Amino acid sequence: MPGRSRLGPTDTVAVMSGRAQLMWDEAVTEYDFGPGHPMDPVRLALTRKLVGALGLDREARVVAGKPAGESTLRLVHRDDYIEAVKAASARPEAADGTYGLGTLDDPAFAGMHEAAALIAGQSVGAAEAVWHGEVLHAVNFAGGLHHAMPGSASGFCVYNDAALAIARLLELGAERVAYIDVDVHHGDGVQAAFWEDPRVLTISLHEHPRTLFPQTGWPEETGAPSAEGTAVNLALPAGTGDAGWLRAFHAVVPELLADFRPQVLVTQHGADTHFEDPLAHLAVSVDAQRAVQMACHSLAHEYAGGRWVALGGGGYAVVEVVPRSWAHLVGIAVGRPVEPETVIPESWRQEVFARTRQLGPLRMTDGRWPVTWSAWESGYDPADRLDQAILATRRAVFPLRGMLA
Repeated sequence: MPGRSRLGPTDTVAVMSGRAQLMWDEAVTEYDFGPGHPMDPVRLALTRKLVGALGLDREARVVAGKPAGESTLRLVHRDDYIEAVKAASARPEAADGTYGLGTLDDPAFAGMHEAAALIAGQSVGAAEAVWHGEVLHAVNFAGGLHHAMPGSASGFCVYNDAALAIARLLELGAERVAYIDVDVHHGDGVQAAFWEDPRVLTISLHEHPRTLFPQTGWPEETGAPSAEGTAVNLALPAGTGDAGWLRAFHAVVPELLADFRPQVLVTQHGADTHFEDPLAHLAVSVDAQRAVQMACHSLAHEYAGGRWVALGGGGYAVVEVVPRSWAHLVGIAVGRPVEPETVIPESWRQEVFARTRQLGPLRMTDGRWPVTWSAWESGYDPADRLDQAILATRRAVFPLRGMLA
């Protein structure tokens, strides 16, 4: 159909030159802020179980990476902050909100440093495997903790594994790394880490800062004078659904990657854009999340030689949404995408009930596949709020890169 774009179930995933790598260690579930906190580690355990129930782990090299050591953590985080995390980890009851530790969002817990360092090490290990050519794709769905700042915890995030993975790629010699963040929240910590570094292009699609934490990610945030045009923010109106979300992604991301020519693509796939997520206000389905995951895979092959590091992120519908979304991500990365109509194995649904006393979903779809959207090239409506948001981002960033808005 002219002016329309579609990803359907007949799409194929390119053959990889090496096996994909799945980062997993059961100990990541010890990253646990306690009962009642939205960041329930059961979402990680259930994702891993679903990946296994679907047989996707048989297509990957499953690796338990090493925790990030202090020298690695220092690539992004300050010494005093690392010491504060270690102190709060040893004596959680003493954490008083200093450095963002011991707050409602980021309560201190015993073993916090070790669990956060393990997640960080998994993402760094994924990046190293891709850079060294051991695999083309690597996934750490426990990662994507994109709010942590160099000197503070924020938004359920203690160490910023996404920024650390990128910093490690730069340390290994990468000259251009692109980061795409499709979590419902702005990827503020990663943007901050590379605000002055023209080697890193950060692109964040998120709910508008007027209506959601962390109240940053405005189109006008485009990078420091030394790196103008390397921070890209697309702030979406609350209520944006599948067609608008995909339209926005394709109206901005591919052109920027074509211009930047990254050597590696790092992507963050927070599942909290979903219409059932309790902490945000977008209306995206698992099917649209799968479509963006497939698009990121294709973009990695088109612009980054296939080198792709894929991370998890937010997502607080821990039974209905997160495991399905990230199992789709793993399937795409390992070269065996799961068809949306796939019936979920009963063994997994029994595991869900045993752990949560909830009934798990029946299929890998929300019933919206194949997803469609209107391409930006077919024209835009200046009165439409979504198109206004897209245009604001293009006008803020594209001219800084010598591109037409």
